[in-house]
Amino acid sequence: MLVGTLISFIIISLGAIGIIEKMGLGSLEIGDYLAIGAIFSATDSVCTLQVLSQDETPLLYSLVFGEGVVNDATSIVLFNAIQNFDLGHIDAVTILKFVADFFYLFFTSTFLGAFAGLLSAYVIKKLYFGRHSTDREVALMILMAYLSYMLAELSNLSGILTVFFCGIVMSHYTWHNVTESSRVTTKHAFATLSFIAETFLFLYVGMDALDIEKWKFVSNSPRKSIGVSSILLGMVLIGRAAFVFPLSFLSNLTKKHPNEKITFRQQVIVWWAGLMRGAVSIALAYNQFARTGHTQMRGNAFMITSTITVVLFSTMVFGLMTKPLIRLLLPPSIRQLSRDLSMSSEPPSPKYLHSPLLGNGQGSEVEAGQNIPRPTSLRMLLTAPSRSVHHYWRKFDDAFMRPVFGGRGFAPYVPGSPTERSVHAWQ
Repeated sequence: MLVGTLISFIIISLGAIGIIEKMGLGSLEIGDYLAIGAIFSATDSVCTLQVLSQDETPLLYSLVFGEGVVNDATSIVLFNAIQNFDLGHIDAVTILKFVADFFYLFFTSTFLGAFAGLLSAYVIKKLYFGRHSTDREVALMILMAYLSYMLAELSNLSGILTVFFCGIVMSHYTWHNVTESSRVTTKHAFATLSFIAETFLFLYVGMDALDIEKWKFVSNSPRKSIGVSSILLGMVLIGRAAFVFPLSFLSNLTKKHPNEKITFRQQVIVWWAGLMRGAVSIALAYNQFARTGHTQMRGNAFMITSTITVVLFSTMVFGLMTKPLIRLLLPPSIRQLSRDLSMSSEPPSPKYLHSPLLGNGQGSEVEAGQNIPRPTSLRMLLTAPSRSVHHYWRKFDDAFMRPVFGGRGFAPYVPGSPTERSVHAWQ
């Protein structure tokens, strides 16, 4: 998905340089047009996941969710990389510096997030502080995630990318080291905070669209304003199609079974569902075009109002049309077949949080004392032995990482703990 975001960024940036620059909007520089590519490469994953159902279309939900979160983080890293360089004179050295800075921000932010997640897992697993106390365990998890974000911002890195990978590591290790009551509490606490933040963002975007001041600067050129918004929307359509369909084609080449391939109808839905732009685009647009006051320059006013127009149009039109499009392209019989294939190719989740999932150190999953049958499928790389990168990572994770940092199947055993009491009650 990193490659897809880069492809979309290049197409939108080139389109902005080749078309919008000739429209005479004002004193926009090359850095502004590159920023436009980063701004409109960020999808609105929050709104997208609201219209997709994980139960009805699990494959599409997973594809769009994984692409959306990485897409937003990559767009922000690209935007930060553009901000760090004076792009007034483009040459080979400047391009190499830009690429180097992008990969530096991306991998450094990723490493910092993973380090913070591992640190939280080790602290909760080894130290007595906070153990067996739901309040302290939940507070430690929240504060360690916030610490990763603050360290990234203080180090001029991408805080969103850092906290994203910190969350991945914490869900893999830290979350399994706390008591069962803390797991339930953290799940609902983060879900509540997420819902409140999403609601606030939607309210902010809606109220900001009603701010009259910014629209006064473009009111004398309504045709040009509509033209810029249409061009940006068209580039968003082309930029997303330029990586969804080719990358899906390449992915299908690696699949041997027809049921594992992404059909053309599914590709259309993935392309359509990711066309929505949201809060990230709004925030980046204000960061780039409203630094010296509130859109006092004509070109800046055009870009901010066009961004708001694209966000509102894409959210209302593409968002409202996503579910009807799914019903049209994927009838109930096809959706049911997709759910059955997904359930048959993936092991069921354990009904108990304390169920041992790594019996005999071989990664075998056990539920209620019985071995879960494993279907033969390429998606079973998570559990079935195979010569793959994930297979070797799983062996390393089971042999070294989980015994040190904890995790599923390696929860700390402390006499008298709530975890021990729940295990004994289950046995």
